[in-house]
Amino acid sequence: MDLQIKNKTALVTGSTAGIGFAIAKSLANEGATVYINGRTIERVNKAVDEIKAATGNENVKGLAADFSDKVQINNLLDQLPEIDILINNVAIFEPKAFASITDESWLKFFEINVLSSIRLSRVYFDKMIQKNWGRIIFISSESAIQIPEEMIHYGMTKTAQIAIARGLAELTKGTAVTVNSVLPGPTFSEGVGGFIEALAKEKNKTTEEMETEFFKSMRPTSLLKRFIEPDEVANLVTYLSSPLASATNGAALRADGGVIKSAF
Repeated sequence: MDLQIKNKTALVTGSTAGIGFAIAKSLANEGATVYINGRTIERVNKAVDEIKAATGNENVKGLAADFSDKVQINNLLDQLPEIDILINNVAIFEPKAFASITDESWLKFFEINVLSSIRLSRVYFDKMIQKNWGRIIFISSESAIQIPEEMIHYGMTKTAQIAIARGLAELTKGTAVTVNSVLPGPTFSEGVGGFIEALAKEKNKTTEEMETEFFKSMRPTSLLKRFIEPDEVANLVTYLSSPLASATNGAALRADGGVIKSAF
C-alpha cells in the first residue's frame, strides 16, 4: 500500500532508539524526508546511518537537541522552521514511589514529556493550518488511562498529552490537518529493556522469567502477554501520518496489546 507521504517532511523527536527510531525508519521506508532527533550528535548520526542503510532513503537527516533545554529546542526550530508531520515522541520515565517524587522531578517530567511537545506544536501547527495539510501525533501511553502506581508522575504527563492532542484537533475544523495521540502498551524499548534486566537481576531471574512475571503481576490485563515490538507501534503511527488517515482526528488510538480493559 502506498501511504502517499513520499513528498512529506517529518520530525520524530527522541528517535535514536526504541519507538521513535522505529517510527522514523517506517516513515523513511515510505519515502518521506525524515529528521532524527536525540540529545547527542553522536547518537543522532548513528541512527541516521542505520536508517539510511536499512531503507535506502538518503533523505534522512539529524538534529541534536536536549528537550529539557528550551534554548536547544529553539535552535532546532530555527534549523527546521516548517514540516508536514510532527511526531511528539520524546519522553522520560522512572519508577519511583509517590512520596519520593520531588517538586523538581514533577517539573522535569512535565518539561520534557509535555511542554516540549507544546513548544514544537505551537510553531508548526499554524503553518500546517495555513497550507491546509499536516499531521501531529503525540506518542502517549496506556499509562495515561491506567496510571501506574509506581510512576504516577509519568502517567500524569501521558494523560496531559491526550488532552493537548484533543484540544489541538478542535482547532483543525474544516482543514486537512489532523492531531491524534497513540497509546502504546508495554514496549520493549531501550529503557524498558534495562528496567526488566535490572528487575531480573534483583530477583535472581532470567529476563524471560521476568517478562512472564511482569505480565502476570504488573500488567495482568494484557491480552498479548508479551512486550510489544517498537515496529508494531510504528505501523499505526505511519498510517496516521498519511493522507489515507484523513478521517481520523482528535482520537486516542491504542497499540497497547489489550492492556486497557475497556471497549472504549
